[in-house]
Amino acid sequence: MAGVLRVGVIGAGHFGRYHALKIRDVPGEVLSGLFDPDSARAAEVAREAGCPVMQDVDALLAVSDAVVVAAPAEFHFELAVRALRAGRHVLVEKPVAATLDQADMLVTLARESGLVCQVGHLLRYSAEHAAITQRMSRPLYIEATRIAPYKPRGTDVSVILDLMIHDLDLVLAIVDSPIAQVDALGAAVSSAHEDIANARVRFENGCVATITASRISLKTERRMRLFSQEGYLSADFMKRELTLIGRERGLPLPGTNGFRREHITWREQDSLFAEHQAFVASCRDGAPVVVDALAGRRALAAALAVSQSITDSRERMELSGLIGAA
Repeated sequence: MAGVLRVGVIGAGHFGRYHALKIRDVPGEVLSGLFDPDSARAAEVAREAGCPVMQDVDALLAVSDAVVVAAPAEFHFELAVRALRAGRHVLVEKPVAATLDQADMLVTLARESGLVCQVGHLLRYSAEHAAITQRMSRPLYIEATRIAPYKPRGTDVSVILDLMIHDLDLVLAIVDSPIAQVDALGAAVSSAHEDIANARVRFENGCVATITASRISLKTERRMRLFSQEGYLSADFMKRELTLIGRERGLPLPGTNGFRREHITWREQDSLFAEHQAFVASCRDGAPVVVDALAGRRALAAALAVSQSITDSRERMELSGLIGAA
């Protein structure tokens, strides 16, 4: 597709606003309009972004080459299908859908139509993701922690689909192997869904990942640790620092029989800008989709496996009397 990509935004909430404002800054994109059922909120964001408010989804599709689906998670599938069937490229926020059957349909629709269906796993475009994957390709063990204070936003889904799915997607991007087993625990504390969860994911190649997510903590913490035959890597995403202990990179560590230590920092990168740049390149120039519907489906499958394991664990606890029946 030649020329400027006209991109509409469906949803004027937290992420919809960010997308609308970002589209203005990305070369090759122009904000064609915005729709949200909440007309007052739509008008507020549209004024800030400098775009027209559309009366419905069809009106938005009519003036757009592509759309960003930033509506609540329960509407992702329906809206993405509607856009693809109208011949429009789609950038759909995570999770890509509610079920694997829905995700499979999106994969098929995108493939058969030749349209882009990109999923908003934003961290794939981050500096930290690049720093890790450039240094460790075959991990044996991964430990990821993502905790944050309580915020009402995002509580329409569990912490697994809200926060943990970020690290599940990163782990899946690093580990080139299917999942063999998931063992997880979780609890709903402040909402109707799990607010804290821990999962141990074993892959068919033997790698194990332990992932913790919480949205009811007193502080924000985002860390990842990995070890392999290449060495030990520790990343603090909040401080934007990474340390690697191994034999190939960095300065020699005296008295360690040849080990080296590399310590790097990185500047904060505008991952949303990078995500939209990639979207434009895929829609206009046919560049490979970095996080396509199939990648979104894989992350969703992992998240649903974690949720199912939590349900199974809760049933065992109720049967044993460890916790009361719901």
